[in-house]
Amino acid sequence: MQHKNSPNQPPNQGEPIKARLDQILNMAHPLFKLANSINWSVFEQEFGLEYGEGIGRPALSTRLVVGLHYLKYLYEVSDESVVERFIENPYWQYFCGFEYFEHALPCHPTSLVKWRKRVGVERMEKLLKETVDVARREGMLRRREIERVNVDTTVQEKAIAFPTDARLYHKARRALVRLAKRLGISLRQSYERLSKKALRNQGRYAHAGQSRRARRETRRLRTYLGRVIRDIKRKSKWANEELSKLLEIGERIYNQKKADKGKIYSVHAAEEVECISKGKVHKRYEFGCKVRAVTTSKWGWVVGIDAEHGNPYDGHMLGAAIRQVEAVTGVRPKQACVDRGFKGEENYPKGVEVYVSGRRGLSRRLKAMLRRRSGIEAVIGHMKQDHGMERNHLLGKAGDRINAMLSGCGFNLRKLLRAFTALSGKVKSRRRRLDGENGDPTVLLNPLAA
Repeated sequence: MQHKNSPNQPPNQGEPIKARLDQILNMAHPLFKLANSINWSVFEQEFGLEYGEGIGRPALSTRLVVGLHYLKYLYEVSDESVVERFIENPYWQYFCGFEYFEHALPCHPTSLVKWRKRVGVERMEKLLKETVDVARREGMLRRREIERVNVDTTVQEKAIAFPTDARLYHKARRALVRLAKRLGISLRQSYERLSKKALRNQGRYAHAGQSRRARRETRRLRTYLGRVIRDIKRKSKWANEELSKLLEIGERIYNQKKADKGKIYSVHAAEEVECISKGKVHKRYEFGCKVRAVTTSKWGWVVGIDAEHGNPYDGHMLGAAIRQVEAVTGVRPKQACVDRGFKGEENYPKGVEVYVSGRRGLSRRLKAMLRRRSGIEAVIGHMKQDHGMERNHLLGKAGDRINAMLSGCGFNLRKLLRAFTALSGKVKSRRRRLDGENGDPTVLLNPLAA
């Protein structure tokens, strides 16, 4: 136990005077410049309508939540990681609108989930629009560059396991048993131990090439699922929406055949997961949804991106892509370069010249523009590898669209950071050159002094 302060000792003065973040941070840091370039008041006006005064606990700052989502997809981290790393990085805190360094978590990670549900998909497009507006205000993106765009589609995979029949039967049975126990339904048998054993044996037999034994274990898992479904139907005395929905999913998994259309590939993401074949040699089938992306032809800024379900034909998505670019930038593209998956002139929007890859008889300028079409492939690759579009963990069809849009935001923010870094490097090199000409030896010996 510590002693009390004696009369001769000075009283406890409390915390020292805090220094403002804008006074201790490096103003040439790209994240510092980016924070000052974004018009945060736009989000206050747009999202402030979702909150009422005097109802419930005070809402989180809009700049805080938007800033955390920007950082989440800029550095490809989870909701938990972006909140935890927030208290370690003063530049992140300044980016989110804090004036002083904070030592406590700004919010719970689930607050980001609730905010996304409250805001919805349509307003989430404002985050993409602001990244494009920042590039235009800083002189990095001109109006005439938006008039020439590249359009392409890709697959955004869902965070599910590969949907084999045996695994689907096992997971559907396990989900039904778990929900029945929570609702107080006493089952005759849960088949928990037997189903695990059958799934394990099925995987071993399939790996060893013993297909007959593997099929026998798959039939056994299907039998367990059917017994649980019938047992729950007999004993459920009242209507429950969650149980009815899960029973419907379980029955569809139980009854679906190999050649059926509209099959279920996941228990927890039954509505939004589709089997898509893009003709890739290394990955024949992908399970998720299609994403259409639009980039500028010259510098590769993402000016439009969204997810579409139902595995539509690429050419049918071109009109929606052009309309989104016009809504985000205020400029309607005049020329669009696409790959051969967009063939079909009857699907092209009016007023837009569409050039399909491999087209002949073009001028030298149009040939150069068509050669730059392949640049969108690299942009899609970066959004997948560096900005969270490789594997979507957000729930529902709305989660697919939100994840795609925020991945585009992360790519644009990374381009802005690189542009600010390059600009800062040019200024420093110019200072070193000028100071060297003036005979300042300090700068020549220590480049960081500039």
